[in-house]
Amino acid sequence: MPIEVESPEEYGYARIRYNLSESSIADQSLSSLGLDIPDLTLLYNEHRGSEELRSLIVAESPGLKPDDVLITTGAAGALFIIATALLSAEDHLVVVRPNYATNLETPRAIGCETTYVDLQFEQGFKLDLDRLAAAITPKTKLVSVTCPHNPTGVAASEADLRALADLTKRNGCRLLVDETYRDLSYSAPPPLAASMGDHVISVSSLSKAYGVPGIRIGWMITADPALQEIFLAAKEQINISGSVIDEWIALQIMHTKSERLNVTLNEMRRRLALIGDWMAGEPLLEWVAPTGGVVCFPRMTTEPPGGVEAFYQRLLNDHGAYVGPGHWFEMPDTHFRIGYGWPTADDLAAGLEAISKALRG
Repeated sequence: MPIEVESPEEYGYARIRYNLSESSIADQSLSSLGLDIPDLTLLYNEHRGSEELRSLIVAESPGLKPDDVLITTGAAGALFIIATALLSAEDHLVVVRPNYATNLETPRAIGCETTYVDLQFEQGFKLDLDRLAAAITPKTKLVSVTCPHNPTGVAASEADLRALADLTKRNGCRLLVDETYRDLSYSAPPPLAASMGDHVISVSSLSKAYGVPGIRIGWMITADPALQEIFLAAKEQINISGSVIDEWIALQIMHTKSERLNVTLNEMRRRLALIGDWMAGEPLLEWVAPTGGVVCFPRMTTEPPGGVEAFYQRLLNDHGAYVGPGHWFEMPDTHFRIGYGWPTADDLAAGLEAISKALRG
């Protein structure tokens, strides 16, 4: 996948001065989290994941219980399990695009028939329920969406999510909602999608909103016990159980979730306002302002001097700034993703200035 081959960790962090390509808040350390790992016994953990951790994940959703949660190796692990457990070459998938690469590439590897419902810039990257409904066939096994959306940062409304849950229920297919950015909603987030029906599957992780991708903690939620058993069996074939150390760290983070999120959201709102001011004064770009997450997806209004590829070369080679080009998401490279949560505030400002300079040649 281009997004992995060209990722900053593969390209080399030392070669990038202003890294605006990341899709999470800044990476945390044990000291920044205030954690000192105790003398843990390194046994096989509970296969479903720590019951206390699973309880905290659904603590604010009275209709869901700990046994509706399965801890996985990041959200990517959850998405891989869902695709491989539910889809075959004989099935049909409807997936909203642009999307996170795992939601596209794993179904392709399985060989299932896929219909892409492309979000439109002109429609504010909003879910088009009519187009989604038209894409569903009698063979459709799964409909896949993200909320808030990566790479645009646009979130579907609760009403739209409930309408989509009703639509998939009527058509006898399952709904996957990748909610990785849900905790970074700038207004009150909708309920967990899995609470909208036992055919709905929620996926999330601690990587993006909490800055701990290195502990590889994600989860899936479904109120369908038979489906949970299938997913558990798949997890047991991959890694049996999760890491005791990773889950201990995750547990400490979840115990202080509200305090951490309040600090993060206040800072991200400040940064989003900074980007909004920059966009307002940058006639060579247009965007749909995000309502969640830490990414946005502006579009060039005119071709830069020398062409689009020359812009990216200037941006990196002359100005040291790195963004996520559109082809990471199967979109034209006139779009690019800006991640505003990972760099320092000063580096973000410098990176935005670099983009403006590179657009002009």
